[in-house]
Amino acid sequence: MFIIEEHIYFWGFVVLPVLLLLFLSYVYWKKKTQKKFAEASLFKKLAPEQSSFKSNLKFIVLSLAFACFVMALVNPKLGTKLETVKREGVDIVFALDVSKSMLAEDIAPNRLEKSKRIITEIINNLTSDRVGLVGYAGSAFPQVPITTDYASTKTFLQSMNTEMVSSQGTAISQALDLARSYYNDDDQTNKVLVILSEGEDHDGNAESMAEQAAEEGIRIYTIGVGTERGDPIPIKENGRIQSYLKNDAGETVITKKDTETLQKIAEIGNGSYIDGTSTSEAVEEILGELQKIEKTEFEAKQFADFKSKYQWFLGFGIFLVLFDILLLERKTAWIKRLNLFNERTKDEE
Repeated sequence: MFIIEEHIYFWGFVVLPVLLLLFLSYVYWKKKTQKKFAEASLFKKLAPEQSSFKSNLKFIVLSLAFACFVMALVNPKLGTKLETVKREGVDIVFALDVSKSMLAEDIAPNRLEKSKRIITEIINNLTSDRVGLVGYAGSAFPQVPITTDYASTKTFLQSMNTEMVSSQGTAISQALDLARSYYNDDDQTNKVLVILSEGEDHDGNAESMAEQAAEEGIRIYTIGVGTERGDPIPIKENGRIQSYLKNDAGETVITKKDTETLQKIAEIGNGSYIDGTSTSEAVEEILGELQKIEKTEFEAKQFADFKSKYQWFLGFGIFLVLFDILLLERKTAWIKRLNLFNERTKDEE
């Protein structure tokens, strides 16, 4: 398993497009200047050993060397051993609403992205708890099983979107039912379910399913995203709003946060309702609730003995720099003899 020690140095890759632009500008200026000096055929006679291919190759080599140095600064580490450790925590399953209504922008940037941000911040503040991820709309689907791998969970979280479920609508009961199957009763850990939604429940079975979950010892917290006044659901193309979702009567659909439903589900599940308008406040409140829950010991497998691999990138980068220094811009004799481009020799002329 790879981990990255210094993520900030990934910004170094932004320099590569800038270097490419500068190089292309230099090539354009060079050709333009050469044309002013002499015709292309005459210039070849004046500088027969000049190789444009070598110039391009030197730029590619230097760019690869720069990329290697950036990766060396990032310092990827490889876990060399998988071991079983004892940890204390709770099992937390996040149920994320990915219905079309989550695209409404009554809360910036939109309800779905706001929910992702809240989940990400919660996970960033966890230490030994296990997490799982469920997505739902008109039906529910498993995204990440219960795990201690926070990095993978956040990666899968960011990939979630409203196109993942063909059946639209908001069926919170489906998420509750699927989440119940996530927990392993053999571990005897405390179970927490965090539902993030605007609260619209289109199948009406959420409360009865919440009762079943509560009977199984699952504590339910709900985080409401959106506003009571509501907002239309945008239909975008290339990042721009083209129109808004309409119902069968041709009227624009206004989706509103149903705080009452979310409060009832949380009350039945022995948890609490949290307003998701402010990310920091929502995260602080849910973390406070989690701290009140007794931690249970469980076994978890994790990679250990992470070893730095920056040496490989540093060494290869130095090799490429030395190779670039030795790489002359004139034509190589043996390549010239191959006559790859069928160039006419002086005798043939």
